[in-house]
Amino acid sequence: MASNRLAPEAPFAPDRHDTETFGYGGRRADEGPWEEWNPTAESTRPARGRHRVAKQRGGGLARSSTVLGVGVIAAVGAGGMASANSSKPPVSISLPDLPSVGSLFDDASEDSDAPEGSATALSSVGVATTGTEQGTSDAGEVLRNRIMAQAEQQQAQLEAKALADAEAAAVKKAEEAAAKAQQEAEAKAAAEKKKAEEEAARKAEEARLAELARQYTLPTSSYTVTSSFGQAGAMWSSGYHTGLDFAAPTGTLIKAVHSGTITEAGWAGSYGYRTILTLDDGTELWFCHQSSISVNVGQKVSTGDVIGRVGATGNVTGPHLHFEVHPDGQAGGVDPMAWLRGKGLNP
Repeated sequence: MASNRLAPEAPFAPDRHDTETFGYGGRRADEGPWEEWNPTAESTRPARGRHRVAKQRGGGLARSSTVLGVGVIAAVGAGGMASANSSKPPVSISLPDLPSVGSLFDDASEDSDAPEGSATALSSVGVATTGTEQGTSDAGEVLRNRIMAQAEQQQAQLEAKALADAEAAAVKKAEEAAAKAQQEAEAKAAAEKKKAEEEAARKAEEARLAELARQYTLPTSSYTVTSSFGQAGAMWSSGYHTGLDFAAPTGTLIKAVHSGTITEAGWAGSYGYRTILTLDDGTELWFCHQSSISVNVGQKVSTGDVIGRVGATGNVTGPHLHFEVHPDGQAGGVDPMAWLRGKGLNP
């Protein structure tokens, strides 16, 4: 390679200084003076892809390195702050690995193998941001897990409450059904008991009436009831009928309804021939309009004994037995039909 021609000597002007160099406003003592340097073939030979740069004395190169380092640090800090403050996902800053600033101005021999780059690549600037992101993600996951756990707990509580309410409703329904069934059973039992009591009372009354029927009898047979008690009419002196009429042929037997004593036997005006039988309880039984009398006063008779015969004596329209009942011998009588039925008889 041919040697380069010598460059003309640069004029030296110490009283002039570029105030904008490296951003300083005034001339510094450590800047210059510049040393004259004539490039030669040997000094301009390329060294493994790197270019040689001008060599300065004093603090100029050091200051240049400082400025470059400050710029890199400022860039890194700005990128980290932007990544930390941004709401968007952080983006790692990847810069090419540059050789150390000092290696550009190394005075070592061109044959020495200098490191290709700095000990720490600038591409690791995003490590702090990644750590922050990982921490935020972990905190978010913890919060999410806590919220999910609370939601599951609340859901479990709601399900437990619903189950408890359903069980309580079922218990209440069962209790109401049991109470209703008990009431129905009690009502049924009460109805059955009442029915049984009524049946027992009916049977007892039937037995009593049957017993009375054996003690009492109807006053005659082969009859027809023609006039009832209380029937109104002009043919009766009181204005109404005071007894019960059994129409029957003349001569039909008249029997004692119950045991007692004959207290009257003879003619009684409008009643014709009349016999009065007084029972042990004081009740008087009147047998009127007889054709004949078969007993005497003071005679004791039993149920079914013949005391006379049917006739048409007195105030009558035809042969019949006029029968009256006077409790305790009182003048006003009672309905003979009801009285006979009370003794188990059905005229």
